[in-house]
Amino acid sequence: MNKFNQNEFNSFIAENDVYGFFKEAITLKSGRKSHFYANWRNVVEDVYRTEKLAEFVIAFVEDRNIGVDTFYGVPEGATKLGVMTQYLWARRQPSFGPGSHVLAMGRALPKDHGAAKDKYFVGMPRGRVLVIEDVTTTGGSSLKTLEFLKESGVTVTALLSLTNRMEKRDDGSSVKEAVENLGVSFYNMSSALEMLPLVYKRLQPGSEIGVAIDAEFEKYGVEKLSLKD
Repeated sequence: MNKFNQNEFNSFIAENDVYGFFKEAITLKSGRKSHFYANWRNVVEDVYRTEKLAEFVIAFVEDRNIGVDTFYGVPEGATKLGVMTQYLWARRQPSFGPGSHVLAMGRALPKDHGAAKDKYFVGMPRGRVLVIEDVTTTGGSSLKTLEFLKESGVTVTALLSLTNRMEKRDDGSSVKEAVENLGVSFYNMSSALEMLPLVYKRLQPGSEIGVAIDAEFEKYGVEKLSLKD
């Protein structure tokens, strides 16, 4: 079993340009405006990088002894990673064989008819399910996914975020608090509070952007950030 190494994972993030900066603020899926982004598209468009990322996920989960039978990626941002991780992990299990593990996949847009397993899924997750999310800001898509999984009778034990932007929701709670209020454990493999200083130093986007991002964390962050210094 490979041990999860946080420094190696952070380097993987930086080297694959998951983070970037904008002089003019962009509008995120959450509706908030920001001068930085975290996007895993560069990674999951490439088979080699996606496999490497899946290995990081498996190491993280095994290091923490998180019980899992099915890895499930939130549609559509983490769908490919969920499939890759489930495939690699299942092949290593002593029980691997015909019918031993499901290759789960969700629909981005549910069908308007049919049973839950057909309405929401191409392959319905089973057993102890770990949900993978690529980026969490306010947790909107993650919480929606957890709700329809519960509605479908799926047992979700944990939600794993590759990148947590470390922002408070509009109600003042963190994503971790919102998820764990549903009885689901929350983990993040990386934090914007840790990554932003690293990529800011590496990319040197300028003090104006640093000041703007500091102001974002003053307003939304679970903690303050100081890039301008």
